[in-house]
Amino acid sequence: MAGDRGWQKWKWVLLFLLPSLLGLTVFILYPIISSFWLAFNDWNLLSPPEFVGLANFQELFSDPSFWSALRYTLTFIVLYVPLAFVLGLGLALFLNHRWRGILVVRAATFLPVVASWVVVSLIWKWIFNPAYGLVNFALKWVGITGPAWLFEPQTAIYAMVITSVWKDVGYIALLNLGGLQGISETYYEAARIDGASRWGLLRYITLPLLTPTLFFVVITLLINYFQMFEQVWLMPMRDSAAARQVSVIVSEVVRNAFSYNRMGYASAMSWVLFGLIFMITAVQLRLQKRWVHYATE
Repeated sequence: MAGDRGWQKWKWVLLFLLPSLLGLTVFILYPIISSFWLAFNDWNLLSPPEFVGLANFQELFSDPSFWSALRYTLTFIVLYVPLAFVLGLGLALFLNHRWRGILVVRAATFLPVVASWVVVSLIWKWIFNPAYGLVNFALKWVGITGPAWLFEPQTAIYAMVITSVWKDVGYIALLNLGGLQGISETYYEAARIDGASRWGLLRYITLPLLTPTLFFVVITLLINYFQMFEQVWLMPMRDSAAARQVSVIVSEVVRNAFSYNRMGYASAMSWVLFGLIFMITAVQLRLQKRWVHYATE
């Protein structure tokens, strides 16, 4: 077998790749192709799909629910990404010290990351409860009457941002910590010999050499939170104004697909979301040349 050439070689390669190729085809490629085809059809799951051309996309761009979902998605990202980015970087700088017990602290900060969104949502719904939650209880101690966090759309988005940051900051810190520990100590030794301060070390060595990791973090956060769903679906109180009015693009896709049985319209919305993520990622990849620096030995 070691000396096989041509077809004799490739038939063994295909044989070993076949299980993975079948899974890739059935669970990834076929759904992608099917959703693209359905985006140009009207299908309610009960009758055969009917080709409607670009009608789904035309309706989509005049649908106020879609624009409202897009607005909430962008608002969430604008609030969430800078906060999670800064806190994750600060936590990574703290965890990078070699203090006694720091391994326990590192493990504890990562626990929310592996927790289920169902569990996290239940915990934070209790914390933000306006009647007996810890947040309003703490605000009451300083003389502030807390809002009805998860009942009103104006405050629900802030509660979901805080919850998302709490859940994800350990993951962001772990990525940054890996980047920090990949920076050679020789850079710091040379800078200290030249009399650099701690701020100088951070500004001129740590942050520039950490930019590849920071770039990955930004790309990951943007892609993940354009597709956010769980917190918006689970956290607002049932039958409240927040539950009726706060929606994001993915929740609109799910609602149209499985509540209204508009699979073609939901597929069109999914492909618009894909196009939006693709364009933003492409812009980020192009802009990385201006601020991402790679260490050279």
